[in-house]
Amino acid sequence: MSKARAGAPGQVRIIAGQWRSRRLPVPDAKGLRPTPDRVRETLFNWLAPILPGAMCVDAFAGSGALGFEAASRAAGRVLMIERDAKVATHLRQQQKALPAPQVEVLQADALTALASLQDPVDIVFLDPPYGQGLLPPALQALLSSGQLKPSARLYLEYARQEEPPALPAGWQMLKQTQAGDVAAMLVGQEPN
Repeated sequence: MSKARAGAPGQVRIIAGQWRSRRLPVPDAKGLRPTPDRVRETLFNWLAPILPGAMCVDAFAGSGALGFEAASRAAGRVLMIERDAKVATHLRQQQKALPAPQVEVLQADALTALASLQDPVDIVFLDPPYGQGLLPPALQALLSSGQLKPSARLYLEYARQEEPPALPAGWQMLKQTQAGDVAAMLVGQEPN
């Protein structure tokens, strides 16, 4: 779950796709930090060619902004992983209200869930709470699952004042962006 900033907005807006302009309430959870609209718009422009039909994992789901945006834009399946029981329940309520049958909400620790993925994955959103050093172990857990397709794309989000995460061997940064206190990159495997 993405946590760091107090005063998260009461709603997030789905930017495009099936539920364009639909506003989803943000659960009342301390420090919940939805990915800003500008960053999400940039990210999903990057992913547009590969998103339709893709298997996506939103590993620290929080508000669900990334996962629901992916589902709105024709992702084939979206697995949202959220540790907090109250927030996971809220995500399930939103999934039913849309309705979004392609979205599954799993209440679990993200690191444990990433290491035990059972299906091949196209896109993974890694937007953990800032300042807790979770990106490196999340990347390691994800790679240990053996479920990333060779063409997989990983979205990594972190606080702008933090050092960018070290990428695993064989992976390269494809795109990067910054907005406000958010820095993000899209990474993929280096060609053989």
